[in-house]
Amino acid sequence: MYEEILYEVEDPIASITLNRPRVLNAWTNRMGVEVKHAFAQAEKDPRVVAIILTGAGRGFCAGADLKQLQSISTGEGAGDTTEGLDADPGDPSFGDDFRGHYTYPMSIAKPVIAAINGPTAGMAIPIALACDIRFASDRASFTLAFSKRGLVAEWGVSWLLGRLVGPAHALDLLFSSRKIDAQEAERLGLVNRVVPHQELMKTAKEYALELANQCSPASMAIMKRQVYQQLNASLGPSEQESVKLMLESFKRPDFKEGVTSFLEKRPPKFPRR
Repeated sequence: MYEEILYEVEDPIASITLNRPRVLNAWTNRMGVEVKHAFAQAEKDPRVVAIILTGAGRGFCAGADLKQLQSISTGEGAGDTTEGLDADPGDPSFGDDFRGHYTYPMSIAKPVIAAINGPTAGMAIPIALACDIRFASDRASFTLAFSKRGLVAEWGVSWLLGRLVGPAHALDLLFSSRKIDAQEAERLGLVNRVVPHQELMKTAKEYALELANQCSPASMAIMKRQVYQQLNASLGPSEQESVKLMLESFKRPDFKEGVTSFLEKRPPKFPRR
C-alpha cells in the first residue's frame, strides 16, 4: 500500500518512517497522504500506545521535493495517485485548530514522538514541531529556508516556533534561514533531548515503552488536549476546566487502578484506547 514510507507496529509502538533516503526523504504529496493514512491506522489500533515518526538513512526530511517545488513555481502543479489512502486522523474533540494539513498529529489522542535522525529543513520543521516530543540525533540539523526561496513561514510554523522558542529566536531563524545544529536546537527548546546518533531510536522506543507500561492512555489523551487547547486560553478558564476534568477522573477505573497499583507496589494495568 505504501510507496514512500514504512509502517510497522510492534506492540505498543507504531513506527512511521519516511522512506526516500536517496533524496534525504524529500517530501512529496504522496508521502504526505501516506503519512496521514499511517497516523490514522495507528490512532485506531488498540495495540498502539505511542507513535514514532522518523526518517530512513541519514536524514529526517529535506523539506519539499525540489521537482515538486519546480512544478509549482512553473504553474504545472504536482499530482500523485493516492487512491485508497483517504484518511482524516485526529480526535475531533481537540477542535479544528489542531487538525490542519500538517498539524493534525497534535490532535491525535496518543503521544507522538519525532525521532529526528539527521538534516531537517523547510516544511519538515513544522511537521516535526507538530509532534508532541522531539528527540534529536547529535547529527541532526535544522534549517528554515523559506526566506531564501521567496516563501513565508508556512504550514503554521510561525505559531509553533514562536511558542516553543519565543518570538525573538523564531524570527532570527525565519529571517536568516541559518542552519542550527542539534545542540543549539536543544538550548533553544526546539527539541526535548539530544542523544548520540546510534542511540536515537533506542531512546525513543524506551520512552514510548515507559509511557505504555506506567501511564494511563486515557489520562495522556486528556492532558494532551488540555495543553494544546489551553495555549489559546487564559488562566482562569484553564484552571476551572482542569478542576472539572480532575473530578471526572476520580470516577474512572484508571484512577482506582493507579492508586491500587501504587499501594500494591506493582506496575499499573491500564486499558488501551
